[in-house]
Amino acid sequence: MKKHLPLAAMLVIAFASFCFAQPEPQASPSPKPKPAMTKAQMLKKLSASETKLWEAWKNKDAKPFQAWLASDSVMVGESGVAGKAATVKEITSMPCEVKSYSLSDWKLTTINSGAALLTYKGTAEAIPTVWASSIWVNRGGKWLAFAHQETPVKP
Repeated sequence: MKKHLPLAAMLVIAFASFCFAQPEPQASPSPKPKPAMTKAQMLKKLSASETKLWEAWKNKDAKPFQAWLASDSVMVGESGVAGKAATVKEITSMPCEVKSYSLSDWKLTTINSGAALLTYKGTAEAIPTVWASSIWVNRGGKWLAFAHQETPVKP
């Protein structure tokens, strides 16, 4: 047994040196995160997008709705609840003619870095004035309208 003790000690030292000789793992370089938008920048961006959807509604143009509504979007209005497909179809077949509209009283509430609630007042000659709310979500770097709801303003 005494003959094997020096051999065992040398094996322990040899294996220990392999363990200590391994390079330290380094964190892989990650891409720099994009700087977050300020609340003012987000309000400007989302209110402009919302305005473009109102313009598309006025012109009965379904293309912006097809592009900017999330695939799982939910729209709530006086006729009920609708998803993206029904909303896009309804845009081109709505019976009212809208000549002009105005949007005001914009307010943005940040839900998290990838979601925001936009509220505002919408007025058009073809419909009663409404308080509107839209939830926008950032998916894959693109802001999409996830939900929209309107409530008529009391006269």
